Amino acid sequence: MKNGQGVEAERIASTSGLSLEAALSSPVYSSIAKRTLDLGLASLAFVFLLPLLAFICLAIRLSGPGPVIFTQKRCGANGRFFNCYKFRTMRPDAAARLEALLSSDQAAAAEWALYQKLRSDPRITPIGRFLRRTSLDELPQLINILRGEMSIIGPRPITSGEIFRYGADFGYYTSVRPGVLGLWQVNGRNSLTYDQRVRMDVEYVRTWSMGKDLRILVKAVPAVMFGSDAY
Repeated sequence: MKNGQGVEAERIASTSGLSLEAALSSPVYSSIAKRTLDLGLASLAFVFLLPLLAFICLAIRLSGPGPVIFTQKRCGANGRFFNCYKFRTMRPDAAARLEALLSSDQAAAAEWALYQKLRSDPRITPIGRFLRRTSLDELPQLINILRGEMSIIGPRPITSGEIFRYGADFGYYTSVRPGVLGLWQVNGRNSLTYDQRVRMDVEYVRTWSMGKDLRILVKAVPAVMFGSDAY
């Protein structure tokens, strides 16, 4: 039989438990936890992969003219644009090559319209093709993560010219930091149409959890190692 103090202690403990559960599931806590994971993993990866980063820089420099790092404005959280970094995988005259191909090859133009990617892309250098297949071209985005512009997991960062493709769902995209990895990279990757990728980005934001991020991270390992649907 419980006395009044026992009942009161149980009530306080129960209330405290509910308060802690609410705090742990709050958007503020979730944001802090995600950012902490980003900083921890990105810092470790940057230090561990430093020799590989240096080797790739040298290989790109020796492969021909052009900068080692490709920089492009991408749309981030809250609609703010930032400089997104990648290892350069394309030739210096990439824009001219793409324009010439799309104007002369209807099949390539249709493929580009559907996927915004080309399986046989004349713009990509030989070393660039290897970097894309292994996703090593994305490694400079570790800097974007450390700067707070990107996350390890999230929708892929888009250019201003891609915003219209999100339509009324653009608000979902800008509500989180874009990521190096995302839901569609481990569920079809380049075999998906752009519309399918948008739907997966929206699904990711609407159903986000730390558990989902960890599952995507685990699934990304074989996808990257075996170059699944990458080109």
